[in-house]
Amino acid sequence: MTRTSTATERKRNNLALRFGSALLGAALGLCAAALPAHAQKAGGTLRGQMADTPPSPSLHEEITVSVAVPFMGVFNNLVIYDQSVERNTFESIRPELATGWTVSDDGLTVRFDLRQGVKWHDGKPFSSADVKCTFDMLMDKGEVKLRRNPRGVWYENVEKVTADGDFQVTFRLKAPQPSLLAFLAAGWTAIYPCHVPPAQMRRHPIGTGPFKFVELKSNERVKLEKNRDYWKPGRPYLDGIEYSIIANRATRMLAFTAGRADMTFPTDVTVPLLNDMKKSLPTAQCTLRPLGVSYNLIINRDEAPFNDPRTRTAVALTIDRKSIVEIISEGKDLIGGAMLPPPAGVWGVDAEVLKDLPGYGGDIEASREKARALMREAGYGPDNRLKIKVSTRNTASYRDFAVILIDHLRQIYIDGELEMIDSAVYFNRLYQKKYTLVLNATGSSLDDPDQHFVENYGCGALRNFNGYCNPELTALMATQSRERDTDKRRAIVRDIERKLVEDTVRPIISHSVAAACMQPEVKGLTIMSNSIYNGWRFEDVWLDR
Repeated sequence: MTRTSTATERKRNNLALRFGSALLGAALGLCAAALPAHAQKAGGTLRGQMADTPPSPSLHEEITVSVAVPFMGVFNNLVIYDQSVERNTFESIRPELATGWTVSDDGLTVRFDLRQGVKWHDGKPFSSADVKCTFDMLMDKGEVKLRRNPRGVWYENVEKVTADGDFQVTFRLKAPQPSLLAFLAAGWTAIYPCHVPPAQMRRHPIGTGPFKFVELKSNERVKLEKNRDYWKPGRPYLDGIEYSIIANRATRMLAFTAGRADMTFPTDVTVPLLNDMKKSLPTAQCTLRPLGVSYNLIINRDEAPFNDPRTRTAVALTIDRKSIVEIISEGKDLIGGAMLPPPAGVWGVDAEVLKDLPGYGGDIEASREKARALMREAGYGPDNRLKIKVSTRNTASYRDFAVILIDHLRQIYIDGELEMIDSAVYFNRLYQKKYTLVLNATGSSLDDPDQHFVENYGCGALRNFNGYCNPELTALMATQSRERDTDKRRAIVRDIERKLVEDTVRPIISHSVAAACMQPEVKGLTIMSNSIYNGWRFEDVWLDR
């Protein structure tokens, strides 16, 4: 067995090599504030902002960043990405409820030693039974069932999880999997208490984390308070966190610049808004970075008109990605395939790799002429225009993309009517396939092919909203998952990226770059560069006031 714990950085790096290549690369425009090691102040309530009401506080049942940001601090993981490191890599994974782990030489067994003396927020003791219950639930092997399980596909390679005494658990794998530790370190991978049913976790979650849940009041606020019995001495510094839910983005920006909020929502500040922020509040600490979020189209392939591959391809051909990026982000957003493209992303491909595929050529007028020809073949034209609803989530960033998309569709005989869907029911509409064409945003929890491909394009995966299922692609995804050679794995990923574009599965418009801004009094928060889901434990954050 190979031992990995907090003992030495060398041992962590050895484990990272065993599990696969580290996620490398530089972030864009990072400017995180430095934290004086000796000057932390305890007390105060951090005032945050949100654009909409979270569907529920249950991390295992939800998929929106509006849940991850406020509720990650309620829980702990077995392991976690170091909250002071800007980029998620295998080397930055640290023990949390685990104190260390061992990996067998064949990569099929991973054993975790657990922290003792940890208590749930209701005072009951934490043990290995809670870890086993959590993963039995995620793998749908226990009596307790989740209402929905969007990340169950992460653990399809796990044969079983066993509790070996009160403070040790073992994961037994069907095949070596480089990404397993990355999955366990993600912000979504909270350990749930055995004694609290999922229905209660949707209303009043119980965790072991630095903050306790107080209330979720629809369209008003989310409130957390300090866990004064937290197992980590001296943490958290804050007395609490309170998020104001403000639907209008302009109102949120005014509240922040007026000093009524300590931080913006971390995906809220677009490039144009950042330019305004620098003028109106030059003292703001703003971090511009790629979000690990792509804007894309979800197409109902099972019903007319998009059960016809000609109409689907026409939609892909009319998208002018370059003009959209110029309008939305002054050219800062990234164009590529399904995964975050370089230089920010490690595994994704840029537009050059895809230039011979629908929608990625340089001549947009020639591309649209091909699209119009396909639409005429399908029975549409200037005298018989296709009328559809273009649905999207009722938030500013989604609306901006949808309005531009509707204009592009007009160029190929498609008249789109904008349908705004409230966030509380948006994802349910997608799950139920009650749509024709959706302008969607997809966030990647990890910059790793296992997470992104399997979760969004795997047969039967909950976030595979249009139900696309391709046996050839499924085989390629399984092959890359087992591949330990970085170059070979990257070549397979490139083939998958091209196949997704060729099949018009989920046309990618762009990968977003945006800023999070904080007042200068906020200290100790590192804004991560390649995921918006993993950096919100908040236990090291303090207020200098």
